[in-house]
Amino acid sequence: MRQAIFIDRDGVICHNRNDHVKSWEEFRFLPQALDGLAQLARSDLSIVVVTNQAIINRHMASVEEVEEIHARMVQAIAEAGGRVDRVMFCPHRPEENCSCRKPKPGLLLRAAEEMGLDLAHSYLIGDAEADVLAGQAVGCYPYLVLTGRGTRQLLRLWRHGVRGFSVALNLNSAASAILRREARKGSLACQSAGHPTVLDRSA
Repeated sequence: MRQAIFIDRDGVICHNRNDHVKSWEEFRFLPQALDGLAQLARSDLSIVVVTNQAIINRHMASVEEVEEIHARMVQAIAEAGGRVDRVMFCPHRPEENCSCRKPKPGLLLRAAEEMGLDLAHSYLIGDAEADVLAGQAVGCYPYLVLTGRGTRQLLRLWRHGVRGFSVALNLNSAASAILRREARKGSLACQSAGHPTVLDRSA
């Protein structure tokens, strides 16, 4: 089974809008988001975007319009040296009480089943309490970024007593932290297997 990085969209990859992102013309990448995705593309981790898109069932945008945004987003990411293996979205409004709208983990569970992912050794990057809780519900390690709603949501998490997550400045910083964490795990595995670890003393 493969490890994955689940990434929220609005506030992590692109700018949040008060009136929501309803077309590609309204989509704007956040600074350093493409850099972070390019970093992750060089790893063996599956990259899955998971996003709540209630604008569909609120009739603010159609499924086809949301899918076009995602197709063009994935293309732009690839042109910048990044990679997205799958985009999954929940179209439901909060009051519909579905199983796929974060903080419920339905999207993550579906991705794991369809893609053969190891959730317990995977990560989630988001800008909201709902992202952190969705990741924790299935054993993913969450990173909260301070872009989008992140700063306000960090205070909310602290008030609610939620722990067991890390904070990063943005998607690029979170990507760097995850890759460092994975590199350390690889070094420890080599040591436990009796293989020598080479330290880079040039820095």
